[in-house]
Amino acid sequence: MNKREFIKSNFNISESVLDLIDEAEKSVKDNFAHIEQMAEINQLKVMKAFSDNRVSDAHFVETTGYGYDDLGRDTLDRVYAQVFDAEDALVRHNFVNGTHTISTALFGVLRTGDTLLAVTGKPYDTLEEVIGISGEAGNGSLADFGIKYAQVDLLPNGQPDFDSIKKSVGDLQPKAVMLQRSKGYGVRPTFSAEEIGKIITAVKEVKPDTIAIVDNCYGEFADDKEPTAYGADLIMGSLIKNPGGGLAPSGGYIAGRKDLIELCAYRLTSVGIGKECGASLGFNRVLYQGLFFAPHIVSQALKTAVLCAAVFEKLGFSVNPKSNEIRHDIIQAVQFDDKDKLIAFCGGIQNGAPIDSFVTPEPWDMPGYQDQVIMAAGAFIQGASIELSADGPIRPPYVAYMQGGLTYESAKLGIVIAANKIMEIIK
Repeated sequence: MNKREFIKSNFNISESVLDLIDEAEKSVKDNFAHIEQMAEINQLKVMKAFSDNRVSDAHFVETTGYGYDDLGRDTLDRVYAQVFDAEDALVRHNFVNGTHTISTALFGVLRTGDTLLAVTGKPYDTLEEVIGISGEAGNGSLADFGIKYAQVDLLPNGQPDFDSIKKSVGDLQPKAVMLQRSKGYGVRPTFSAEEIGKIITAVKEVKPDTIAIVDNCYGEFADDKEPTAYGADLIMGSLIKNPGGGLAPSGGYIAGRKDLIELCAYRLTSVGIGKECGASLGFNRVLYQGLFFAPHIVSQALKTAVLCAAVFEKLGFSVNPKSNEIRHDIIQAVQFDDKDKLIAFCGGIQNGAPIDSFVTPEPWDMPGYQDQVIMAAGAFIQGASIELSADGPIRPPYVAYMQGGLTYESAKLGIVIAANKIMEIIK
């Protein structure tokens, strides 16, 4: 039995959907070649960092208690710093998610009376309560500690408003600016690491000592360099997204200037202790191995996103990015303009996942979000965005945000099933 017959008979997929998938796949071969080139460059960077830091099985030894002199933990920090062109890094299994790493950085470097200026529009939904622009007063937000917040919205085309950024930096004299690389629950383009660098350059032309803090979630290894190579003072993300390579069971990282990393470490543990304590508890091996796999795994997720764009373009939906665009993160947005289609798409992605494929996702009140969210996430690591998943807020224009895929072949199945469900609706 050939592949096509196997899919038809085992997953009840129509001939028209399989024809659509074949056509879409043929149309994106050039983009696949670019993705493979980025993966090879980034893999070589990781290999060089492992070699230069003399990584061995001694770095996988478990530590407990205070975790003093944890060779594996401290070396992993240096490996991340080298891979990300940074002076130092803080990589820990006890960062609970990307929001935690960003929150740690913000509280680490900002003080009462300082101003934080977001220069790529409103940050991701889960940061609103951290900043204090939503939620109850007294919960411990930046606003509660007397840290002021302002933002510069993007232009209508989703590009940075450089004139307004420079004016706001000059007028407000912010201690730090915050930039979000990925689109979050928006429809604007994702910024490349180089584009992030241009925004930072514009900021520092006005106020050179401004700290540039970049939410790097979903973007690691999509380009051949990270924002730290283009002037970012701090970047951060989650290990159950790109850099964990599908193996890290939890954790996050912050990379950047050495003095700022020390302040972040003081926030994570306590002032005066910082990076000196924190037992690795046997997590080191999977964190190293996950980083080793990460460039390849990210390439699989990027190919999955490109295929998704091509398929749903051909079905007549608005997608962002388009199938022929160069990718700077692993997220693919598909705009359905219809609640039922959004729910059906997420159901298809769930049915094509290796774990909990029998589950039907439904919208729910998710902590940290202002609207109900539907989330398809059949993953080996709970909530791991580098594994095939899709989610979206239940609000117009009803956009699904799909990301991940540990292997292109398995993730492709999720797209096939999702397309089949949508085609049944629109017949």
